[in-house]
Amino acid sequence: MVKRVGQVPPARRAETTRGASPRSRFTTALRSALLWLQELGGYTIALLTVAVAVVAAVAVTGYLLSRAETGRRPPDTGARSSKDVDACLLTGEDGITAGTTAAQVWQGMRDASLRTRARVSHVPVTGEQSAAGARRSLDGLLRRSCDVVLAAGTPEVQAAERAAPLHRTVAFVLVGDGGNGSRATGSARPAGSGGNSGSGGNSGNITFARPGDGLRAEIAGAVERQAGARG
Repeated sequence: MVKRVGQVPPARRAETTRGASPRSRFTTALRSALLWLQELGGYTIALLTVAVAVVAAVAVTGYLLSRAETGRRPPDTGARSSKDVDACLLTGEDGITAGTTAAQVWQGMRDASLRTRARVSHVPVTGEQSAAGARRSLDGLLRRSCDVVLAAGTPEVQAAERAAPLHRTVAFVLVGDGGNGSRATGSARPAGSGGNSGSGGNSGNITFARPGDGLRAEIAGAVERQAGARG
């Protein structure tokens, strides 16, 4: 005697599935997946495993290559415009005290640094406040390989004027109307003129910035030009 097993109509199966809990639906799906894997056989499962491994390896390799390519990407020339340029300020013993001319010069240097990433620093002359005393401090700045030397104060300007012809690769920006040294070399020119190249016997590496309300902007422009030329 053959026992008949009644088949569940499709509509009833759908209704049963909709009424099942999330857990039972998950269990049913898991069982279906296991049955499907059993039907595929061991060889097919192995092939699928290898395929998944290959896809994962390709994805990881692509990611690592993209990271390496990003690391080798050349830096933006605008961002590094002058980051290796050092601008150094020589001041009197008061340094960059608020309200002094040196303070305005320092503010202009910092403005230029923000726009060009040039490194800026300042050094006050200690001890004897004379051209000879300033020269000793100035020599220290030159040994530090300052690319642009700024001087604020009469002794400091005098010392820088005398040193400029001996250091032609360094740009000197001096705050004043020009001293005896500049008239002797013929190198005095306003900082806003934009040129520092001399001719003949002139040192050609000195510019002057006049004290006043526009000093901060004038110094910033002079340092930016030097930084751009050397960056």
